[in-house]
Amino acid sequence: MNVGFIGLGLMGRPLALHLAAAGHTLHLWARRPASLEPFKDVAAHAHTSAAEVARHSEVVITMVADAPDVRDVTLGDDGIAAGAKKGLIVVDMSTINPNAAREIGAALAAKGIEFLDAPVSGGQVGAINATLTIMVGGKPEVFEKVKPLFEKMGKSITLIGGSGAGQVAKACNQILTGVGILAVAEAFALAEKSGVDPARVREALLGGFAYSRILENHGQRMLDRNFKPGFKAWMHQKDLRIVMEEAHRMGLMLPSSAATAQLFNALVGSGLGEDDSIASLKLLEKLGGIE
Repeated sequence: MNVGFIGLGLMGRPLALHLAAAGHTLHLWARRPASLEPFKDVAAHAHTSAAEVARHSEVVITMVADAPDVRDVTLGDDGIAAGAKKGLIVVDMSTINPNAAREIGAALAAKGIEFLDAPVSGGQVGAINATLTIMVGGKPEVFEKVKPLFEKMGKSITLIGGSGAGQVAKACNQILTGVGILAVAEAFALAEKSGVDPARVREALLGGFAYSRILENHGQRMLDRNFKPGFKAWMHQKDLRIVMEEAHRMGLMLPSSAATAQLFNALVGSGLGEDDSIASLKLLEKLGGIE
């Protein structure tokens, strides 16, 4: 299959390489020429615009930072819609506001272009290992056409519902992961301030009802002081902004999400936005006077 891919960053790059390894021909466009370097030795063609990518593709996947970027590459001048043939499928794997996804999908549909919103969970490690969780919104028949591509990028692939439903599921995911990271960081900060080894606390908690994948995986990374980003703090801040925008729109009280969103605001404001989101522990340690 001829597959377009736009957004070759920490997550997009390994996903595109998985598709190339599976025998698909890639059509690429990137703002930075350096982003294309890893594709020199695979079946890939670089193009001068997103429109050119669309002209040569059956499916175009986008994975960019936020809704304005998705709108730009899909509907902007020289965007995907400008070069698309009727029946092209656009799959946006970015994390954006559900309403924005619905609006972009409707605008593309008016031009005869199919659309799936398909945000992911699993971070850079999941992208590299092709073990992502992929949450999809859109038409079932379009999902079935794209599913073989999803299976080269992830392990858990679920059609959630109609357009925007994938983004709703991702917002729910970010509530649970954000609150979970904050809870583990708070527990470790309490242990440290009390003069108790947080590694032994973690060992004990893993055997009880407090067990979670976040305690197991991210907790160990906190103990190892490994704050190298698999998912940057500023990205989690953006995702929780989406959660709170939806909560305000619907008049829904999400108190734990609101507190966690404020933590990530402080994390980014303190200069730790490029660290992994588990750097929340460093912020709590600083505020608590923990050496």
